[in-house]
Amino acid sequence: MQANEIYEKLKAEYGDAIMELVSDEATEAWIRISPDKILEVCLGLRDDKGFKFDYLANLSGMDYKDSIGVVYHLYSVELKHRITLKAILDRENPTIHTVERVWKTANWHEREAFDMFGIIFENHPNLIRILSPYDWEGYPLRKDYVTPQEYNGFKVPY
Repeated sequence: MQANEIYEKLKAEYGDAIMELVSDEATEAWIRISPDKILEVCLGLRDDKGFKFDYLANLSGMDYKDSIGVVYHLYSVELKHRITLKAILDRENPTIHTVERVWKTANWHEREAFDMFGIIFENHPNLIRILSPYDWEGYPLRKDYVTPQEYNGFKVPY
């Protein structure tokens, strides 16, 4: 199934929650999803026999300067098609529902996006830092992040 077919089917099922298809870039086509419908749409993508997206290949945070985003790379092992989803979040309150119950691998991916970008994944079973110390301040992959000179009295090497 091609990206435009996936988009049309999702648009018919979920209406305004499916915001746009971007397929004219040099990268893979992607579909923008309303953040408040991400769990519902992802469950549909996994369970619908026409989609069968059973594999979350990657989930990552993004800093778009004015907003924060979550990017989901999905693949169907059986049907051998793929799609990328993007949800754009408010920079000051980057909150979205976890998809950990849809694809268990999202657990660690979401923890990394939380740790590096400050994205809050609602209802995540263990949303704690995964790369930085638990008491680290700030989110190192945000474009406005300033690396501290010290951490607990020690110089931060960079």
